[in-house]
Amino acid sequence: MQVQMPGTDASSLMALADVRSGASALIPGTQATILCCTCGAPMVWNPASMCANCIRTRVDITEGIPKSVPMQCCRACGRFLNPPKHWVACQPESKELLSICLKRIKGLNKVKLIDASFIWTEPHCRRLKVKLTVQKEVYSGVILQQAFAVELVVHNFQCTNCHMVAADNTWRAVVQVRQKVDHKRTFYLLEQLILKYKAHQQTTSVKEVPDGIDFYFLHRNHAVKFQEFLTSVIPCRPKSASEKVLSEDLNNNKVNAKYTFSVEIVPICKDDVICLHPRQHGSNGNIGPIVLCSGVTQSVKLLDPTTMQRGELRQEVYYKNPRAAIMTLKQATEYTVLDSELTGLSAGKMQQAELTLARTRDLGSNDERFRALTHLGNLLQAGDTVLGYDFTAAVFNEAETKEWPRLQLPDVLVVKKVYPEKRRRNRLWKLRSLIKEEEEGTYKSLHKASEADYERFMEDVDMDPELRQRVNVYKDPARFRIAENGALVPPPRAAPGE
Repeated sequence: MQVQMPGTDASSLMALADVRSGASALIPGTQATILCCTCGAPMVWNPASMCANCIRTRVDITEGIPKSVPMQCCRACGRFLNPPKHWVACQPESKELLSICLKRIKGLNKVKLIDASFIWTEPHCRRLKVKLTVQKEVYSGVILQQAFAVELVVHNFQCTNCHMVAADNTWRAVVQVRQKVDHKRTFYLLEQLILKYKAHQQTTSVKEVPDGIDFYFLHRNHAVKFQEFLTSVIPCRPKSASEKVLSEDLNNNKVNAKYTFSVEIVPICKDDVICLHPRQHGSNGNIGPIVLCSGVTQSVKLLDPTTMQRGELRQEVYYKNPRAAIMTLKQATEYTVLDSELTGLSAGKMQQAELTLARTRDLGSNDERFRALTHLGNLLQAGDTVLGYDFTAAVFNEAETKEWPRLQLPDVLVVKKVYPEKRRRNRLWKLRSLIKEEEEGTYKSLHKASEADYERFMEDVDMDPELRQRVNVYKDPARFRIAENGALVPPPRAAPGE
């Protein structure tokens, strides 16, 4: 225990004699001493006229501060209760845990806290000890400083989240993402965007359903934020939330409810063929009306291979006159390029070319040939294999083209180039995936649902630089060997022609 007198020092305590009157002066550097009024021990003067031991026996500045305090910790997740109702994950002897401990100790507002630190205890003893140093003015001009220990007893409780899990009531809001298509390629892109921007951190579970994915959240505002994220990265239409009341407390004006948010993704994917509505045709500079979807970002990117015009469809424009794809990639036919000649038209890095094609399955059986214009002139040459839509044998809904009675369809619409299998084997990167729960309760990765659709998406990432910039790719350790110094060394490249 220490006793301090504010505003006093050695010079102020020195009794100076008046030389003119003939009184003798004290030796410089010494302090005037008096006798303690209680025990009579010599001491330096202070306003209380008592020594430190007597003040300590008469005054206890820690009175009113409990020496043992209860503390709540969740047994399941290990988080501590931060009053009044927040649960915080803290490391042992961390600043965050010390802050929670100080909030649990009452009476610290009556003294001045100088220092606080942990005293080591066994991890399994369920006790936390904190050493506190406090100050308080006990008499006029006398400040007393004292150090003491407070023991915090950790009691096992169950936090709100763990209680909901134990009661099989793990969510308060769900975002249902749906797309009415027969493949999952758009969801693969959405999965990568969610992982890149870490939009799934507040989800309690992710469940896959036949036509989409459900994301579950503990709080309604987390679901609203996730819905806003979806509308900012892909063309989709959010719908108003529905509310299901579970219980109601009329006395306290509280309602326990579950909320369901719905998001409908535009049913158009990369490499689909669309027949535009006349209004969409006019708003995009009279493009098409038969156009190819060249990509999906915040809007649907359109391309007319005949004129090399480019356009886009935003979700608000699309849903005024919604159109379904008349042909998808699953209906594409494999063709072999017999001849390629550039026409001189271009759109960005794409160049138009006139191709002479033949069905790969017809080679050697008949001499049927097709001529088509394509936007892949910079990539194709004689002997390459491409995927295209065969409109000579196509069957689609005529309601999609009824606004165009004089519409002339091309014989073949080339979509993409087919690369050899060795390019796939030489891929040194991979993508991460969300772990989702099926309706039956089993867990699996998203891309395991359809290997063919996932491989097409991987090819798009491999060949499209713009798409590759939107997602995060990672080194595939299985494709590297470990050198003696621990570094990853890529495998040697195959020689041309292998």
